[in-house]
Amino acid sequence: MVRFGYTLLTEQAGPRDLVRFAAGAEQAGFDFEVMSDHYFPWLDSQGHAPYAWSVLGAVTQATERVELMTYVTCPTMRYHPAVVAQKAATVQLLSNNRFTLGLGAGENLNEHVVGQGWPPVNVRHEMLSEAIGIIGALFDGGYVNYRGSHYRVDSAKLWDLPEVRVPVATAVSGEQSIQLFGPVADAMIAVEPNSAFCTRWDQVAGDHDARKIGQIPICWDTDRDAAVARAHDQFRWSASGWKVNSELPGPAGFAGATQFVRQEDVAQNIPCGPDVDGIVSAVSAFWKAGFTDIALVQIGGDRQDDFLPFARNELLPALREASA
Repeated sequence: MVRFGYTLLTEQAGPRDLVRFAAGAEQAGFDFEVMSDHYFPWLDSQGHAPYAWSVLGAVTQATERVELMTYVTCPTMRYHPAVVAQKAATVQLLSNNRFTLGLGAGENLNEHVVGQGWPPVNVRHEMLSEAIGIIGALFDGGYVNYRGSHYRVDSAKLWDLPEVRVPVATAVSGEQSIQLFGPVADAMIAVEPNSAFCTRWDQVAGDHDARKIGQIPICWDTDRDAAVARAHDQFRWSASGWKVNSELPGPAGFAGATQFVRQEDVAQNIPCGPDVDGIVSAVSAFWKAGFTDIALVQIGGDRQDDFLPFARNELLPALREASA
């Protein structure tokens, strides 16, 4: 059975609203919730970037049932992997074992703030591989000492470990990342409904029942023109593709790179407006490709209170019926 999730997008809402949306999404019937982990929004018009881990702690207390997940945390520059392991274990305890640690190689947008430069993708993958090993060793319990190409760990230990080990999901974008992370992660994350990713992940991971977790932006509104305008204003950055999006250093760069993207270009890639069938059709590309879990991003921090009743009454029933 396909599971449907709700995205707590830190780039478009402040911390109090995110906690409120988390409780509302659980009441609306979503199966899980994912949270972005940003230092900057993609564009100035989004207007927010609270600290995801503080918000997650509050969300664990505002919800009871939904699974929670970072989508995704970069454990390589802004955060040391030993600290990420401590944060993840704590959230797992606070949530009563509802947490999955979603990891990725990161974006210059968020990681440049520590002033260490932005390495090429091959180096970023090396760093993420080392980080995953450190996090896993700390989850095993006991003291950890490590000296690698990118990190050192000196006598680290997690003193509060959950009874249920935190699952690790890793973002992939192609063959290289699948080969590296398939053998060491519990689940796959991807934002492209690519069936080859799912097939290859199962082969490399050796587990055909592994979770494959996708994400898709939508822009629901009773007024389609308003939805298209909002999607263009806040989400046109997504048209650039991941190789570009991981490299640009700030919102001004994304504004410049997308200055010629038209509203109709965005509407071709993001379902906009009140049409349930249009949203279901777009989301179906993920389950047809083999994804087991699909998180929806409702664009617009000021439209969540209207979207959640729509999701409860119309969208989630339609998605479940179609995916069945």
